[in-house]
Amino acid sequence: MNEVVDEKTGDLIEIYTDGACKGNPGVGGWGALLSSGGKTRELFGGELHTTNNRMELLAVIRALEALKRRCRVRLHTDSKYVQQGISEWIHAWKKRGWKTADKKPVKNEDLWRELDEIAGKHDVEWLWVKGHAGHDGNERADELANRGVESVKPGQTA
Repeated sequence: MNEVVDEKTGDLIEIYTDGACKGNPGVGGWGALLSSGGKTRELFGGELHTTNNRMELLAVIRALEALKRRCRVRLHTDSKYVQQGISEWIHAWKKRGWKTADKKPVKNEDLWRELDEIAGKHDVEWLWVKGHAGHDGNERADELANRGVESVKPGQTA
């Protein structure tokens, strides 16, 4: 396997993302951990009424948006929905006019379109990692996603 490196700095851009939802739908949060060249950046946010899948997608979108130039990225997600959706399913959805194989509208089409656009600005390797299995990057992304939930709960301040 070839190393994925930032062409400008030579550094590997590792991104770990996660989404969380208290109730589904319910109050949700997303988190992302970006690391490159020994430096890290943490991002999180949330929404009052959302789903877990929307938060998983938004975590990836916000992480990729944080990159200021074209990068080569190794992106880790514990969501097979995201990993398979962007690397396999999306091609057929686009060919069918954003319909599933059974001719139903693709759920979260707005976020899939946004992810497709932002991912096209980078060279991304999409990796699935088992969630809640003690993987440091994934565990931190989960903590950030839950922080995102807390930041938007009624009565909380962001």
